[in-house]
Amino acid sequence: QVQMMESGGGLVQAGGSLRLSCTASGLGFVDYAMGWFRQAPGKEREGISCITRTGDSTYYVDSVTGRFTVSRDNTKNTLYLQMNKLKPEDTAMYYCAVALTGGQWCTWPLKTADFGNWGQGTQVTISS
Repeated sequence: QVQMMESGGGLVQAGGSLRLSCTASGLGFVDYAMGWFRQAPGKEREGISCITRTGDSTYYVDSVTGRFTVSRDNTKNTLYLQMNKLKPEDTAMYYCAVALTGGQWCTWPLKTADFGNWGQGTQVTISS
């Protein structure tokens, strides 16, 4: 059974930082690209970042470029998202997911339909 466990969310002030983690079990983590998504209340889930299987290539949506950094440790089956210079508009539930369509590659722009094995998410709240 595939399980994705996100952690690291919390409440921080604007300008602060958080580091999200996503630990995978029950799948060949090293075989897949991984994506980060977020969903704010009343809005659709949006893809914000993707990293290829080896970690050699990363992709970011414009709104987080220069502030967020995605990385992975394949020895620990863990995906990370370092978030700096956080803004109130970053407030959302954050999810990691497996690139079921792209396999080892990221398909861009990110579409929820191309990803699966969603975790429960971790809440990020940024106060102004």
